Amino acid sequence: MKITVQSIHFTADVKLLDFIQKKVDKLETFFDQIISGEVYLKLENVGDEANKVTEIKLLLPGSQIFAKEKCKSFEEATDLVVESLRKQIEKYKTKKSIAAEAAKKAALVSEEEDF
Repeated sequence: MKITVQSIHFTADVKLLDFIQKKVDKLETFFDQIISGEVYLKLENVGDEANKVTEIKLLLPGSQIFAKEKCKSFEEATDLVVESLRKQIEKYKTKKSIAAEAAKKAALVSEEEDF
């Protein structure tokens, strides 16, 4: 899967980029048809310690999913975003399989009506 990482208002460390790549690659174990991903790392200018934002958008066949988290560190935010995306992938797969089953049933019914 092709991942593009953009760090806004700072330069990301190689270790951070490797960490993000490794975490996002794990999503392919849940769904191997992910087309690509975009990761945005932002530093917000707020007085709060939790000023690091990670946003990830994944392109799936016929759809896209998105998650955003704000934490004290990019690693923590990335963990939360990846977990959120994993849940969204599971929902996507469930909906897709339900639709496929409905299509099969509709095809069987139309074949029986032809006879």
